[in-house]
Amino acid sequence: MTDHTLTRNPHSIPHSIWPADALRRAEKAAAADLGISLYELMQRAGQAAFEVARAEYPASRHWLILCGHGNNGGDGYVVARLAQAAGIRVTLLAQDSEKPLPDEAHAAREAWLEAGGVIHATDILWPKNTDLIIDGLLGTGLQNAPRDPIASLIAQANRFPAPIIALDIPSGLNAQTGTTPGAVIDAAHTITFIALKPGLLTGKARDVVGTLHHHALELESWLAEHPTNIQRLDASQLAQWLTPRRPTSHKGDHGRLVVIGGDHGTAGAIRMTGEAALRAGAGLVRVLTRAENVAPIITARPELMVHELTPQLLDESLEWADVVVIGPGLGQTEWGKQALRKVENVRKPMLWDADALNLLAFNPDKRHNRVITPHPGEAARLLNCRVAEIENDRLLSAQRLVQRYGGVVVLKGAGTVVADERGPLSIIDAGNAGMASGGMGDVLSGIIGALLGQALSPYDAACAGCIAHGAAADRLAARYGTRGMLATDLFSTLRRVVNPDVIDVDHD
Repeated sequence: MTDHTLTRNPHSIPHSIWPADALRRAEKAAAADLGISLYELMQRAGQAAFEVARAEYPASRHWLILCGHGNNGGDGYVVARLAQAAGIRVTLLAQDSEKPLPDEAHAAREAWLEAGGVIHATDILWPKNTDLIIDGLLGTGLQNAPRDPIASLIAQANRFPAPIIALDIPSGLNAQTGTTPGAVIDAAHTITFIALKPGLLTGKARDVVGTLHHHALELESWLAEHPTNIQRLDASQLAQWLTPRRPTSHKGDHGRLVVIGGDHGTAGAIRMTGEAALRAGAGLVRVLTRAENVAPIITARPELMVHELTPQLLDESLEWADVVVIGPGLGQTEWGKQALRKVENVRKPMLWDADALNLLAFNPDKRHNRVITPHPGEAARLLNCRVAEIENDRLLSAQRLVQRYGGVVVLKGAGTVVADERGPLSIIDAGNAGMASGGMGDVLSGIIGALLGQALSPYDAACAGCIAHGAAADRLAARYGTRGMLATDLFSTLRRVVNPDVIDVDHD
C-alpha cells in the first residue's frame, strides 16, 4: 500500500485543466488539425507510459498488464509490446466483449499479437513473481460503478503485492468529478495523457492517483492555442501574487482588517483568524469579540487590537477597516445575527465563514464583494442538499454556489475548488491529511482576509490564500508527518510561504 498523504505532484505537470468530455473531443480535433492519426497518439501514449514504468521501477522484470475493451486497453497493448521488446516478461489479461474494439485499440491488439504476444483470459492465476501491474482497464469515460469482471480485477490488483501504474486515470475514478462510485484502482503512479482532467485533482483523487505524471503526446502547441478556464494552482505560483514589498512601505499600506466572532467558548477561533491575518502580512488587525475573550487574546497575541463587540464599536470598525472577516466562532444567537446584519451591507471586500455561512443559509443573498469559504457540510446547507451531492461533483457545486451567492466561493476539501462568478475556476494542488483538524478553516479565513487587504482581487486572494494555507501545512507534514498537526502550527511555516522571494535555506 502506498502512502499518498504526502504525495506532491511535480511542478512539471501543467496548470491547465480540461473538462473530461471536452478533452475527448479535443483529442480528435487536435489530431485532425495536426495531421496525426489517433493510432499515432496511442503509440505515443504507450511509449510515454512505458518510459515512466521503466524510470520508476527499473528493476522490475515481470509485468502484468490489464487491458479493458476500449482505447485505454489499446494503450496497454502498446505498453506490452514495448516491454516485451525490451526483454521484460509480460502477462497480458484482456477483457472479453461481444462488441468490437475501437479501431485504434484493435490495431494495437493486432500489433501485440504479431509481435508474438499472448492474450490471456481475465480469470487465470496471476504469476506470483509479477513485480509491476499496468492498469489499462477503464478510461476517462467512466460514469457508473465498474461491473464484474472489471470490479473483481480491480480488487485483485489492489490486493496483489506489486505496485500499480494507471494509464490516463486509475480505473474506477471519474475523470470529471473525482468520485469513486465503486471499485477503484489504488495506483502508486498515474500517467495522464494530453491534458489534466479535474478528477485527477479533487474528490477522492488523492487516495488513488499516487504520483501524477503527464505527457502531452506532442500536442503542446495545439493545447496552448486552446486555453481553458480551469486551472491547477500550486505553491510555485505564489510569487506572481506575493511580490516583494517596497522598502518604504508601512503598516497602513498592507490593509486594515476587522475580524468579528468568538462567541462564548470560541475565543480560539477568532484568535486564530486574527493571528493568521498578521502572519499573512496584514498591516493592522482589529478583533471584535465577547468581552470575556479580550484579555486572553491580547495576552496570547499582543499585536492584535482586541475589543468587545458593541454596536458603536462595530460601526466605527466597519468605517475604519479596508476588509471585513466575519464568522469564526460567531455562533447563531442574536449576538452574532446582529453583527452579521450590519456587516451584510458593507461594500468593502469581505469574507464570510463558519457560522456566518450557517446564518446565510437561512437568509440567502447575492453579494459581488464577498468571499465565502464553506466546507462540504456548510455548502450542503447553502444549497439545501445533501453533503453527498456536494461531493459527487465538487466543481459543479462550487459553480452552483457562486451562481446563487455571487462573489467568490472556496469549496474546501481535498482538492479545494475556487470559483468566481465571472467564470474562472481553480483546483488547489496543495495541502495534506494533517489539515483534517479543528481550526484550519479559521486560519484560512485570516489568510485570505489579509491578502484582500493587500490589494489582491477577491478571486486572486482566495486562490493565493488557499495555496499558502496548503503549502504551509505541506512544509509541516514533510518535517513532522500529518498526524497531530494543529492549526496554530501553520504559523511557523506560513510566514515563510508568504515570502516566496526569500531564498529557501531550510530545505523543507
